[in-house]
Amino acid sequence: MADIKHLEDLVIQTRRDILRMVHKVNSGHPGGSLGCTEFLVALYNEVMERNATFDMDGIDEDLFFLSNGHISPVFYSVLARCGYFPVEELNTFRKIDSRLQGHPTTHEGLPGVRVASGSLGQGMSVAIGAALAKKLNKDTHLVYSLHGDGELQEGQNWEAIMYAAANNVDNLVCTVDLNGQQIDGPTDVVLPMGNVKEKFEAFGWTVVEINQGNNVEEILKGMSFAKSLTGKGKPICILLKTVMGNGVDFMMYTHAWHGKAPNDEQLEKALSQNPETLGDY
Repeated sequence: MADIKHLEDLVIQTRRDILRMVHKVNSGHPGGSLGCTEFLVALYNEVMERNATFDMDGIDEDLFFLSNGHISPVFYSVLARCGYFPVEELNTFRKIDSRLQGHPTTHEGLPGVRVASGSLGQGMSVAIGAALAKKLNKDTHLVYSLHGDGELQEGQNWEAIMYAAANNVDNLVCTVDLNGQQIDGPTDVVLPMGNVKEKFEAFGWTVVEINQGNNVEEILKGMSFAKSLTGKGKPICILLKTVMGNGVDFMMYTHAWHGKAPNDEQLEKALSQNPETLGDY
């Protein structure tokens, strides 16, 4: 059984990591990172079956692909806290020659990163390719991916969504972060997408909704249910309803913190709302 208290402690510490990373270089994307913290902490620490050591092939283990690569702060923090690389390396975020670039890349050889994801809209295609490779290799493990809701405005997604259903890619679980915000404003203002659930279903996917996407227990329940639906001929889409900037009151419910770092005073206030649990780097 999952240790919910430990996962929640990890969530708080990951928030601290995110805030300190972007503040240190006055650059980065805290809003979406904070909104997806509970999801990625739960995914890596409880949901996915991962090998003890990292290799790019990912044979006989579940794989994850971050499509909305700008939320790299939360990805890096979770990877470090899971032991992929030293937590102290978070100090190098976005610095010259760092392995922790603003968007994840592969040529630096950072453990845990399997694909560069600076350009939005491509992660779905990559995840489908990895899922098909697992089928060819008779590897029964799953492929997970994460996408932004604003990212769905990229047309390549819908070609991939159509392809996955047509080819019965049923070992794939794609999660869409439905926070309703993107860099220029609310998604419903920038480019309304209508009913995302009905769209995925019309394309032949099975859809699972997690309405409390910032609640660890609800995430675990939803992910367990999604996993039970794999292998039945259809790809799975999870619609994860989150709050951008979750856990920091002045960052929540607004696109203003999509790509803006807190100043010294704001950092102090944000950290005071998330007391240290497992140790800063």
